[in-house]
Amino acid sequence: MALPGFWDRQDDARTVIAEVNRLKNIFTPIVAFRKRLDDLQAMVDLIQSEDEASVGDYVKEAATTATMMITDMDRLEIESFLNGPHDKSNAIITVHAGAGGTESCDWAEMMLRMYMRWAERRGFTVEVEDLQSGEEAGLSRATFRVVGSHAYGYAKAERGVHRLVRISPFDANKRRHTSFASVDVIAELEDDVDVEINEADLRIDTYRSSGKGGQHVNKTESAIRITHIPTNLVVTCQTERSQHKNKERAMKTLKSRLYEKIQDEKRAEMERFYGEKGDIGWGHQIRSYVFQPYQLVKDLRTGFQTGNVQAVMDGDLDGFINAWLRAGCPLKRNKDIQMEE
Repeated sequence: MALPGFWDRQDDARTVIAEVNRLKNIFTPIVAFRKRLDDLQAMVDLIQSEDEASVGDYVKEAATTATMMITDMDRLEIESFLNGPHDKSNAIITVHAGAGGTESCDWAEMMLRMYMRWAERRGFTVEVEDLQSGEEAGLSRATFRVVGSHAYGYAKAERGVHRLVRISPFDANKRRHTSFASVDVIAELEDDVDVEINEADLRIDTYRSSGKGGQHVNKTESAIRITHIPTNLVVTCQTERSQHKNKERAMKTLKSRLYEKIQDEKRAEMERFYGEKGDIGWGHQIRSYVFQPYQLVKDLRTGFQTGNVQAVMDGDLDGFINAWLRAGCPLKRNKDIQMEE
């Protein structure tokens, strides 16, 4: 950054500055934590060298400091797991309603709200790109971007089928219903990632945007739908008023989806194949949300659970995400041994 001519190419300069800031955000908390640890060690040495009767206040202060540092250490540990090639990227999340009809469409809308609340809690920005309403209520599909540092690293834990059990508000007989919705999470790729897309393989359709927007929405075919014919992947975008900007966003999303599909095929793990989560129904869920007859949200992959259903629906998902990140970390066994010691 100190070199002459650094600002001659402003786009490259901004990229460098963004990377420097990202690295500082990783490095600075670790340095600060080490300093606090050294201070705590100095206090412990002082306590051990003095008479027990004269160090009561120091003991209480050391205990309080240690308790606070355990929480900070837990956060730093979780952040250390976000070391995938695209974990630092923004996330593109799609929620699909599954088996359950109107009830599942309502569940998909509830999940959209849950993820938007979760993003707000973490200080992320949410940009809705496409919404498709259900026939009677709720949403059949919703696609949105979560913008923020390591948004994909955290959000990738949510990929899979989510099951809801509750007394349906759409059933006059007040019977208990089971509904399903699936969540796809992909990383928004940087421009330097090479994914070739042949224009001849694309079918591009335009249509009028839905939702709020006044007369412009009704008069202009600004929404874009792009179909990648060889893979049958479909992306849509109607966020912007400009057809050109919508197409640009849709192409970026398509590029990300193609990259995710290629990576899944390379990994050769059947459960991670794109679109191979199975049917959005029984036997494929990663998490269950039970509202009645009791209240419980349980992740079937890690066993993490909570009875505070309302908090979860208000976006308190960090417990589930952190448990999943720890379960997938190769250092988990060593960490468990050290904690026991």
